[in-house]
Order: sequence, then C-alpha cells, then structure tokens
Amino acid sequence: MRIGDWLSPEEIVRYTSRSNWRAAGVVLSNWLIVAAAFAIPAIWMNPLTLLAAVAVLAGRQMGLAVLMHEAGHGTLFKAQALNQWIGRWLCAYPVLGNMDAYAASHREHHKLAGTREDPDLPNYQAYPVSRASFRRKIVRDLSGRTGARLVVGLFGRRSGDIMMRSSDQYPSTLPQGLFVNAILFGVLAACGVPLLYLLWVVAYLTLYTAIARIRQVAEHANVANLYDRDPRLNTRTTLANPVERLFVAPNHVNYHAEHHFMASVPCYRLAALHKALIEKGYYEGYPDAVVNGYGNLLKRVVPELAAVHT
Repeated sequence: MRIGDWLSPEEIVRYTSRSNWRAAGVVLSNWLIVAAAFAIPAIWMNPLTLLAAVAVLAGRQMGLAVLMHEAGHGTLFKAQALNQWIGRWLCAYPVLGNMDAYAASHREHHKLAGTREDPDLPNYQAYPVSRASFRRKIVRDLSGRTGARLVVGLFGRRSGDIMMRSSDQYPSTLPQGLFVNAILFGVLAACGVPLLYLLWVVAYLTLYTAIARIRQVAEHANVANLYDRDPRLNTRTTLANPVERLFVAPNHVNYHAEHHFMASVPCYRLAALHKALIEKGYYEGYPDAVVNGYGNLLKRVVPELAAVHT
C-alpha cells in the first residue's frame, strides 16, 4: 500500500504540515484542564469533586503522554527545538516519561507493526481475553499495583512500560521527572493547597495505567490480522465521543489507523485525514479497522462483554 495511491501530493503536504501555534494551543489546553481539575476541588472540596479531579487528571496525564509521543515523532511543532524542549519538559517529564527512549522504541513499532518482531506485541497479542482475565488486569490497575510496579521499575531501570523505558543508550530521566513534579507540588503549595498534589499521584498510579491499557488494546488488540503489514488489518481507529475524548482518548490518540497510515501527520490533523480517507473509500472492505466508541471496542477485545448485552 502506497500513501500516494490515496492522497495527492498537495494533500500529503496539507495533512503533514505542522503549526507551532496549533501545537502550542494543544499543549496549553491540556495544562489548562489540569489547572481546572485542581481548582475545582480547591474551591469545592467534597468526595465527588475529588473523584472527578482524579479522573480528569488521569486523562490529562495520558494527554501529556500522547503529546510526548507526538514530539518524539517530531510532528507536534514545526520547530524541532520546540519538539525537543516542550516535548520533554511539559509533556514527558510530568508523567515521568523518557521521550528519547520512547521515541526509539516507538520507531521500531512503526517499522515492524504487522510482524512478529513488533516490540509492542506483549501489550496486546494475547487478546481477545476472557472477562475474568480483563477484570483482573483492570483491578491491578485501579488498585495501584500496576502503577507501583512501573514506578519501582523506574528507580531500578527495569520498567516494562515503553513510555518510561530507559537504557544505557538513553539514560534515565527520572531526576528531571521528579524535578518537574516538585515544581507542580510547589505551585500547588504556593496556592495554599499542597495536599491536592496527592490527586496527581493517585491518578498516575491508578486510572492512568488503566487508561494506558485501554489505549493499547484499542489500537491493536484483536484486530483483523495482527500479522499483516496493512494498517487496516493490524491497527484500529476508535471513534470517540466528547466524554471519551476527555477521559480516555485525548489529543486525537483514537485515530490510530490514520497514524499508522502516515505517521508524519500531527495529531491535530488526524481527524481531517480520517474524514478524507473515509470519503476516498480507504476503509471499504475493512469493517474491523474502525469501531464506534470504546464500549464497542471493549466488546471486541473481551467478547464475553458483548454476550452480556445480547
């Protein structure tokens, strides 16, 4: 499959063009949502606002990880210096990510997707799974066990999570991550609400890992053919509603088939590319490449969930 079979040279230029202003707006909007998530319980402290804050913060932690992914591709900002600086300090380090190590691993994923050498296969090759198996995974996430294991791995440099991986070639960025988190704590302390930083920690250790799991299975689990190089067969796009975009699919991360179709497209142009490919018939004959909503997605990867509703 050639990109040129589906897009004209002018369209390729349009969809791959990068904008410093649009990228800055995306990064700023994510941090404004983080600020609002802290402000609401600071003003109205009750169990509901605290739970809502944790959920929103976890979604934005995933949002920052997605922007780290974009900057690692070099597609977020037009200026590569901005991709490097903002991608690290405002996107990767707040979630203890190592952008350089992640980008290197992720390039291998794109190179080898659809083969048995794909380094990300352990994240999704076992699907579909039983409802009991999936429940155990989610319970581990929501109880903090998955998050605690990943954090311990960061200190021991044995993390199995590709968004946090370090190696001799890509030294650990944990000190920078702790420094940025100390700044976040300091800002909250200066605002008179230092204990609200615990919401960030709780979100990171619990819901963030669950969202990361759902993102991984949405993209590649139980697809039409995990070992075919065609992204319409080995990758999936999940159409998300506004609530899903807030909590589990930030920054257009749900358009994953489009991302594998052309990885040089910035996240803020993926929705337009999806629309263009639909109009051109790119997905005709590939019904499993696009699923409507994360509820339907979960029924694909955990078939017993579909049986409950039939």
